[in-house]
Amino acid sequence: MSKHHPDLILCRKLPGIAIGRLCEKDDGKCPICDSYVRPATLVRICEECNFGSSGGKCIICGGQGVSDAYYCAECTRLEKDRDGCPKVVNLGASRTDLAYLRKARNQQQQFQRG
Repeated sequence: MSKHHPDLILCRKLPGIAIGRLCEKDDGKCPICDSYVRPATLVRICEECNFGSSGGKCIICGGQGVSDAYYCAECTRLEKDRDGCPKVVNLGASRTDLAYLRKARNQQQQFQRG
């Protein structure tokens, strides 16, 4: 995911025994390069990213996790699977901008009504 969205920040802490999950939308996608081909190595995430309500959530978007995440063969060969926990910890500029636009639109609609 970080390949196409340079503003996303990954956790990169030492991974533990917890297995990363992906939602239906991101199912089969490599969390590093967004590739759908040749899944090879199971994704491990750190204990902090798997703690509490974030356990079992998608490591890319935070949705409900339905399947295990795998690194593709290319990322495994380049040893990108050893860079640390791949969970995205921020929303990114486009999602933040969308939230502000929605809030502004709702306020404008309420102002017009009353």
